[in-house]
This record gives sequence, C-alpha cells and structure tokens, in this order.
Amino acid sequence: MTIVTVFRSRLREGVESDYEKVALEMSAAVSRVDGFIDQRFYVADDGERVTIVRFRDAESQRRWAQHSGHREAQRRGREEFYSWYDLSVSEEVSGHDFNSSDAT
Repeated sequence: MTIVTVFRSRLREGVESDYEKVALEMSAAVSRVDGFIDQRFYVADDGERVTIVRFRDAESQRRWAQHSGHREAQRRGREEFYSWYDLSVSEEVSGHDFNSSDAT
C-alpha cells in the first residue's frame, strides 16, 4: 500500500533563500527514511509550489511525520515561510507505469 503525500504551498515574499536551504535539507532527510520511494517538486506559473512524496507504507510516512528535523521545518514553515499551504496524505488505490524504452 503506497502512501502519497501532496503538499501545496505559497511562500511569503522575501523568504525564498532561507526557505530553499530548509527545503534542500528536508529533501535529503526524507530520502533517508526507510520506506521512502521518491519525491517530485513543481512550481506553477502563479507561484504555487507542489511537492509529491511517496512512501512504501503508512508506517514509513508516520516515521517522516514524526522526524524531529521535519517537525522543526514544519514549525518554521508556519512561522516564517508559508502564506498558505494544503497537505493531503492518501493511500494509493491503483497505479500504472509506462516507459516507452521498455516496449519492444
């Protein structure tokens, strides 16, 4: 059962460089969590940021949610970085993968 987290956010003005440092630290930290699958980051033209992180199971996602560095980054996010955010954690019901280089 894959767990998918989708984190959408908007930054406050003037925080980009401090935010970027914390975001890079958290990206490295989550990749070391047992059960981590992958992560992707996107920034829309209107400035909304989207981070998608997948975990092998709910326990892996819980470990990340309770990670002390992540908890501190969350606190800083609310106090310093974000003007708005929305977090969704879901169980993947179905998944399909296609890679044209695998086709013969």
